[in-house]
Amino acid sequence: MRRMIYLKLLVLGLLAACVTVNVYFPAAEAEQAADRIIDSVTSQPASPQPQPSKPGESSPQSEPKEPRSSSRIAPIMTGEGSAFLAVAGHVLELLVPAAYAQANANVDISTPEIRAVTASMQQRFAELQKYFASGAIGLTADGLVDVRDLSSVPLAERATVKRLVGEDNRDRSTLYAEIARANGHPEWESDIRRTFARRWVERGAQPGWYYRDASGKWVQK
Repeated sequence: MRRMIYLKLLVLGLLAACVTVNVYFPAAEAEQAADRIIDSVTSQPASPQPQPSKPGESSPQSEPKEPRSSSRIAPIMTGEGSAFLAVAGHVLELLVPAAYAQANANVDISTPEIRAVTASMQQRFAELQKYFASGAIGLTADGLVDVRDLSSVPLAERATVKRLVGEDNRDRSTLYAEIARANGHPEWESDIRRTFARRWVERGAQPGWYYRDASGKWVQK
């Protein structure tokens, strides 16, 4: 009886682990996606991306370990124990490939909505760039843009700066939400926003531009 309880707990633990892996946030893939969009918006040359393997080729690191079949486990017990392990084995065979696929999936940024908002930001960036360079505006810790020193902008252009900042922030918020939605995980939006916020500063900002740090203080890159 104790052995049966132990085996049940072990199998349930394995199932829980598979489910956990299947919903993790792919931070590295999200960063690569953020870099591609930032490069597009700022018209920077895109970094070369890893090329997919040709048909028939495989990498030792990318090959999943073959799930252990329940057929080797089931014979050690009979009755209720054998039936339980057999069912658990079939469930594991379904969950493990799904978890592995999730762990190696790319973040999709190819939807029409994402392409449209990226194009909108790209067109606006040419107008915003001079205000970033002058220090009138800067990047925020939540992936947006904010007015830093409106007094440095000629009076006739101040309304334009406010309008551009508002429009860009709407596009940015839409972009983060749409990437999460397009990948089937709306709950990833805050993680995607944080990833973009960091990469806007590290990759998108030019030397001399301002950004808010985690404490909210303006810092010059």
